[in-house]
Amino acid sequence: MTGTLTRWCFCLAFIAPIAGCAFAPGGNIDYSTDSAPIDDLVDVEPITLGLVRAQATEARLTRDAFDRSIRTSREQLPVYEYRIGAGDILSVVVYDHPELTNPAGGDQSAAERGTVVHADGTIYYPYIGTIQAEGRTIQEIRSEISGRLASFISTPQIDVRVVGFNSQKFYVTGQVNQSGVQAITNVPMTVLDAIASAGGLGDDADWHEVTLTHDGQDIRLSLYDMLANGDLSQNRVLQNGDVLHVPDVGNQKVYVMGEVGSARAIPMGGTRYSLTDALAQSGGMNEASANATGIFVIRQAPEGSDKLATVYQLNAKNSAALMLGAQFMLQPTDIIYVTTTALGRWNRTISLLLPSVTSIYQVTRTGNEVDDLRNR
Repeated sequence: MTGTLTRWCFCLAFIAPIAGCAFAPGGNIDYSTDSAPIDDLVDVEPITLGLVRAQATEARLTRDAFDRSIRTSREQLPVYEYRIGAGDILSVVVYDHPELTNPAGGDQSAAERGTVVHADGTIYYPYIGTIQAEGRTIQEIRSEISGRLASFISTPQIDVRVVGFNSQKFYVTGQVNQSGVQAITNVPMTVLDAIASAGGLGDDADWHEVTLTHDGQDIRLSLYDMLANGDLSQNRVLQNGDVLHVPDVGNQKVYVMGEVGSARAIPMGGTRYSLTDALAQSGGMNEASANATGIFVIRQAPEGSDKLATVYQLNAKNSAALMLGAQFMLQPTDIIYVTTTALGRWNRTISLLLPSVTSIYQVTRTGNEVDDLRNR
């Protein structure tokens, strides 16, 4: 009786794993190219020395193109001139004529002695009356005042400056340390200048998808390309009413899944990561269950492509292949997946079944003890 019960219990214990082999837990990507539908949707490329070198060559050509665009943009960049607007404060100095420079007398600041541009865009100046200031440059206003004062003063020496920049503003919002309003002055303010004036980027800033809203149109800018690749053609001069928005890192991440120490999403704000970097930050591959030949990088195809994605495969069975991983650079939204070995999937199945097998063993042992008592 004892032997029969034991054999039956063990048969029942192993029926489940045999029937459930197809449902063994653990992720596993079938990376064979035998499936026609998969071939239609994705391109599969091994990560080889040739691929890594091609990446490096493409990056170098991109940098060369950036350098050419920078030289071209500098040659075509118009001379910046601040144009006066309503609310600005002008200081007009007529040398050797303090009654015109500071008619109120006393110890006053330049802004207090200055002349405010009225809402209609004009200023008033002694002797010559009303002058249209809005939309004009300092040089244009100086020439007009000098010419009209010449009727009252012999060869007047005049200096005109803006001492209060109040008419034109732009806004910096999002992931910067000091978001807010900034004034446009006689010094051109570029995108990088504006971010520096806002205290720099926050820890969660997305360097790749900055948005500049100008005249109702959204313009995508990449701070990463500007700072890491030198593409200063994107470093535009800001104008009145512009809104510069730095979003948070959002989906600009690399996702590491599968047989690694800790599956995680790694933000790629202003940092470039290689495949080896990402694996290391995720605790490395699980030596007991990872398939070293099945390290995949799944990269979404660009817009307009007839493919869903490109799948890059690294065979790291030879540890020297990890050097290729150190040179394979990742892009935002890449998915890294490390598959399991067949042994790893079997071990997981057994680990899930062990509690059931243990329970059956306890039942069997109890049954045997009862049989022994009966037979005494």
